[in-house]
Amino acid sequence: MNIVDFDFELPENLVAQYPTKNRTDSRLLIGDGLFDATFKDIISHLNAGDLLVLNDTKVIPARLFAVKESGGKLEIMLDRITSENTAVAMIKASRSPKVGSKIIFDINNFAIVLEKDGAFYKLKFNQSVLDLAVNSGHTPLPPYIKRADDLNDKSRYQSVFAKNKGAVAAPTASLHFDEKLLKDIKDKGVETVSLTLHVGSGTFAPVKVANVLEHKMHYEYFYIDKKTIEKIQQTKKNGNRVIAIGTTVVRVLETIAKDTKLADLTTSQSGETNIFIYPPYNFQIVDCLITNFHLPKSTLLMLVSAFAGVDNIKDIYTHAIKNNYRFFSYGDAMFLKKALSNLG
Repeated sequence: MNIVDFDFELPENLVAQYPTKNRTDSRLLIGDGLFDATFKDIISHLNAGDLLVLNDTKVIPARLFAVKESGGKLEIMLDRITSENTAVAMIKASRSPKVGSKIIFDINNFAIVLEKDGAFYKLKFNQSVLDLAVNSGHTPLPPYIKRADDLNDKSRYQSVFAKNKGAVAAPTASLHFDEKLLKDIKDKGVETVSLTLHVGSGTFAPVKVANVLEHKMHYEYFYIDKKTIEKIQQTKKNGNRVIAIGTTVVRVLETIAKDTKLADLTTSQSGETNIFIYPPYNFQIVDCLITNFHLPKSTLLMLVSAFAGVDNIKDIYTHAIKNNYRFFSYGDAMFLKKALSNLG
């Protein structure tokens, strides 16, 4: 499987730089039949008894600015907080900081570079990483958004149901929901449950190897409680659909079912996942997926191709580009059903 199979040309003007005025104003492409809709219309494609699974992770202000002891400027993007005062991060600088050197945030706060692994640095801070981020950090807008973060991003680059701090990128399919839509969905007889996956900056990393199977996936922390697992088990037993809100939810659900059958899971599940889903893949839990449009050559494009079918995804993306859908984090969404070849 070659990376060129997951490449496409995207006009730069289709990369969304700002969110829509209202969350539910985003467009929605129904993958089954290539039907154009508005996101608030998603309710007409849901059935009583369906179960929506949400990712309740909360984005932290993970972009930090600092200087080296020499005075050189640094931009730091936290990737994962690994303990109260350690984190893995990516660093942008004219010259990379050396292992053992000090990174200075202000007169009271600094970090030491413990080690370097590829594009990532392990840092030890002299205080709580989370406190420093909350007090001094900026909204970690993705690299394809070519502007500085503003006050509006603090709320809009965050879902209305976000509660567990730890993500450095938003689970963007979640951004289209507002409180009214969630209430309308509930009133229709559709239930919602949540899990947590702290999205890392590696989600934006393109696959740089020609042979996709040689790609090294990043790790992300997840947690799913026993009650959510039981609700999913009951939904499947009843013959109803489990609908993942975003690829982050897919990754958690397929991770917990990878080595143990869903029916055999009896306790909460947590850990770090680096699951890599690409065609062909036999999905164990997810029946439908609501997701945004993804980057060329990305692992997420491979995931949706595995889910809905490679040819179908190519048709969907061709339609989206032709009809000026907005792409990526602040862009529009699509509603996908699991391909028939994945059923069973």
